[in-house]
Amino acid sequence: MNETQILLAFGGIGLAALACQWLAWRLKLPAILFLLLSGILAGPVLGWLNPQELFGPLLMPLVSLSVALILFEGSLTLHLSQWREIGSVVHRLVTIGALSTWVVITLATHWLLGFDWLLALLLGTLTLVTGPTVIVPMLRVVRPRASIANILRWEGIVIDPIGALLAVVVYSFIIASASGEGLKHSLLVFAGVIACGTLLGIAGGWLLGVVLRRQWLPEYLHNLAALAAVLGIFIGSNQIMHESGLLAVTLMGMWLANMRGVDVRHILHFKENLSVLLISGLFILLAARLDLSAMLALGPLVLILLLVIQLIARPLNILISTAGSNLNWRERALLAWIAPRGIVAAAVSAIFAIRLDEAGYEGALLLVPLTFAVIIGTVVLQSATARPIARLLKVAEPAPSGFLIVGANSPARQIGKALQQLGSRVLLTDSSWENISAARMEGLPTYFGNPASQHADAHLDLIGLGHLLALSPSGELNTLAVMRFRHDFGDQRLFSLANSQESRRSDKHRTSHKHRGKLLGNDSLSYSKLASLLAQGAEFYSTTLTEGFTWQDYQALHGERATLLFARDTSGWVHVLSSDSQLQPNAGWTLLALIQPPAP
Repeated sequence: MNETQILLAFGGIGLAALACQWLAWRLKLPAILFLLLSGILAGPVLGWLNPQELFGPLLMPLVSLSVALILFEGSLTLHLSQWREIGSVVHRLVTIGALSTWVVITLATHWLLGFDWLLALLLGTLTLVTGPTVIVPMLRVVRPRASIANILRWEGIVIDPIGALLAVVVYSFIIASASGEGLKHSLLVFAGVIACGTLLGIAGGWLLGVVLRRQWLPEYLHNLAALAAVLGIFIGSNQIMHESGLLAVTLMGMWLANMRGVDVRHILHFKENLSVLLISGLFILLAARLDLSAMLALGPLVLILLLVIQLIARPLNILISTAGSNLNWRERALLAWIAPRGIVAAAVSAIFAIRLDEAGYEGALLLVPLTFAVIIGTVVLQSATARPIARLLKVAEPAPSGFLIVGANSPARQIGKALQQLGSRVLLTDSSWENISAARMEGLPTYFGNPASQHADAHLDLIGLGHLLALSPSGELNTLAVMRFRHDFGDQRLFSLANSQESRRSDKHRTSHKHRGKLLGNDSLSYSKLASLLAQGAEFYSTTLTEGFTWQDYQALHGERATLLFARDTSGWVHVLSSDSQLQPNAGWTLLALIQPPAP
């Protein structure tokens, strides 16, 4: 390929990656589906992209380094302190439940496709992992009950690094066994891989943690140091003991995430952004290398394997994991249906298949098309059917009517408690630990962090939430939140407080009304005014209208002392009042207003 063709290929991959990520965002579907389909279309179908010709001998080293970074980023999310908080069902899902899935897929792969036991065991580990990148977009579409959504989300977060670690260990054992020098030698090689990867991974995580904790580097170099450390540990471990690098970087991330006194949030955010870039390009390239003829040659056996995974492996997992729980049969049925395979399976299978093929392992190259078939099959099938099945089982939430509140300050907490008493679900977000702690003490659900962060995209639970209330004292954060959640909630359900500073700015410095959302209450209700009214004794009161106490009577009683903010109609829907609202509440409606005390 000449220079022009190479540049066009890189530009095309970049544009395709951006288009796939945007399409996934618009349709609320996992991006991996569009990335893989675009790679298959550009590669084996149309013949526009040939990764081997484009990168030559650099292809597999780039894939290896990318997989190392993806596994490191995933392992940074596994905090052992959260293990006690996720509940017994999730504990069993990622332990004995995952083991049952592994066994079923291994047996099916061996008996249906004729794979030897070790290769079938590896495929089983590759295809038992779900992951937040495929689960979270699906949950936003399906909108199951909170109990189901929380289980699926936590399972995806926890099983990601565990499954990756398990796959690396099985792969290491296969490589050791492929030496052909007897079981004793194979076990020694396997032990060497495990020992080298463990020691270097823990040592690398501890050393990087010490550097960060003692501030031996300025903060702007932390991300570069982490990147260099991951690549250095990966390459060094592989040089000392062949194929131990992936295990080393996975354990390095887990050690760093659980090291006391080390804040890895900024590193995690950087790695998340880097992972989006690597994943987008990597999966297009890997899909472009797929051998469709080999996949088609397997015939209907692939479909049978998919049915086994969907109808036997997952239901058995749920049956074991939910035994004795409070979940009813409808909730268990939906859990048994949703388990799309994700990024770890696709990323790791390609590098493992090529390495095993180079080691002379017959049939290893079939790992890639089989893994990709499982990914595409589960994502497509479950994305298309999960929402109707949830409705049929009557475990889908109705139209989301709850409130995402940006800010956990005192006024936001009082509004949150008032909405809770009105029967609405609320979730308060804030980057101030003091505010979050106060909200939790008052029994309010919280998310500690910036709601517009990459971490929030994967972990913020929007199930049941249909409105945004931007109540932060920072006008810029309110505007950012309105812009971030416009697609999730729609223009008519975004509300923020008026900003007194904005009114004094000229047009070229004033934020557009479109980006600020609707004004909560009225044009004069700013954050400072709301806080002042509450400090002066104003309180939130809810009042239900009747035939004998009408809307007109309510207005006559309270007059200008009442600032009406919310109204719940007879169907239970909560309306948010703004300056352009023209509601005429009737009997049976419940009004929630901020009412000032009468003048002395």
